Amino acid sequence: MRHTGSLAVVLLALVPWSSISANPIRRLPELNRVNRQIGGRVLDYTHHHGSDRRIWSDSLQQQRDLYVYLPPHFDPSRQYPLLLWLHGLAQDESTFLHDVIVPLDSAIMAGQLAPAIIAAPDGSVSGTECFLSAGSFFLNSEAGRFEDFLMMDVWNFLMCHFPIRPEREAHAVLGVSMGGGAAFNKAIKYSGCFGIAVGVFPPLNLRWQDCHGRYRAPFDPCCWGWRTDFVHRRTLLARFYGIPIRMSKILNPLYSRRNPETLPALIRNNPVEMLDLYDIHPGQLQLYVAYGSKDQFNIPAQVESFLFVAHQRGLEVGVGYDPNGKHDRATAERLMPGILDWLAPRLAPFAPDAPAPIPLIVPGPCGTLQSIRGVSPPLLP
Repeated sequence: MRHTGSLAVVLLALVPWSSISANPIRRLPELNRVNRQIGGRVLDYTHHHGSDRRIWSDSLQQQRDLYVYLPPHFDPSRQYPLLLWLHGLAQDESTFLHDVIVPLDSAIMAGQLAPAIIAAPDGSVSGTECFLSAGSFFLNSEAGRFEDFLMMDVWNFLMCHFPIRPEREAHAVLGVSMGGGAAFNKAIKYSGCFGIAVGVFPPLNLRWQDCHGRYRAPFDPCCWGWRTDFVHRRTLLARFYGIPIRMSKILNPLYSRRNPETLPALIRNNPVEMLDLYDIHPGQLQLYVAYGSKDQFNIPAQVESFLFVAHQRGLEVGVGYDPNGKHDRATAERLMPGILDWLAPRLAPFAPDAPAPIPLIVPGPCGTLQSIRGVSPPLLP
């Protein structure tokens, strides 16, 4: 019992945005309350509010939860930018309803942000309330084909059912913590589909260590190494209320300790290394990272090593920085105004009342994507 209680405290501490209780009775009025509070409307594709409306995932062979937000005065005859929101570790899609959509809707209502369709899928491994469940990092792993779920099942569902602008520059992927790293991962890997990525304290260098093999060390370009040992997973990643969080807690659900594919998979999906692997060039992506200097997971070292490599490649990355910020909700809230200020002018040209420029890609029939230039984005096998 002591172990379970400690783990619950730890996972609650990991959550930068609060979560809704798993109790379905408490969840029932939540959607109506939020929809009364905002100018737009959140559509329910979950099993949280009295009916099971989940979407089917061929990739995971199960039903999965999804929320979709439609902006104020939504007109199905017009096309809108798409924001894809990815939640953090020890969370599920419920955090979007409880904490994320209100500030985004307020920005749209105030005219600060272009009206957009916003989607929030569930990336928890269990598919249930996730205080005690692992996060998928929205990757294909031993936990399941969560990248395919996102980029095939969710993507095609949105493109088939909602009037979304076709231009990649009108598609943004945003996330917090685990979801922030996934946002950069997906924007780099699927740059034919996304033009914008925003990460709030995102893990952008999954193999960070200094030249002495220390994960907790600050970034120093003159003392930088690459972790290659993922068999021994006692490395301390963070402490919350004195309780240690070790690598095994996060990595074990995705890759078993003796899996020989662990290191190659982490290299392929490590945002800092993906810049070279996918040959990202200046102007190809609009990137923004927000973080705090006192982050318990030493995210500053991961972010700053990413920024160092990006600068070497001539890439511009917007930065929001909180000198007193931690890995928590309060820091995320302080960073949000800077995120909105950066994001607003990049979405403005794709507002539903803006003229439509010549698209790079356009949605094809349901379940497919076709390219104007003849180069198919890497979505479907």
